[in-house]
Amino acid sequence: MVTSQIEKGISWASSPAVRRSMQGNRSRDTSPELQVRRYLHSVGLRYRVHTRPIKDWNRKADIVFPRAKTVVFVNGCFWHGCPEHYKEPKTNTSYWSPKIKRNVERDAETFTRLKSEGWSVIVLWEHEDLKKKSEKIATRIRKLQAR
Repeated sequence: MVTSQIEKGISWASSPAVRRSMQGNRSRDTSPELQVRRYLHSVGLRYRVHTRPIKDWNRKADIVFPRAKTVVFVNGCFWHGCPEHYKEPKTNTSYWSPKIKRNVERDAETFTRLKSEGWSVIVLWEHEDLKKKSEKIATRIRKLQAR
């Protein structure tokens, strides 16, 4: 049986400073996510935040439009292995490489399941023009809700 560093009481961080920095990272309500939500709200759209689109499944989406059956994920380039911007960390690669790989695999599994259950999946990356992308989302949601 493989025991993780955390189970052994060993920190995953390469130093105490790195640990403090990483613990300060948010899993929700990030700046890019808030930017998208503010725009969508300002144009009159209402949505659920950080909730399960499929009730009996323990996966959450950043923004959920239940009536339009659409979910939005606002992904950070590092955490989700952005194909354009992800750079392998220089330290502690034995921890980070498998972690990011698992995140990418979990994202793919999540998107596949949601699509198979009839959900539309929109993925935004933190490096994109979020205002422009938010405008496109708003147009799409309005069309879906008008049906």
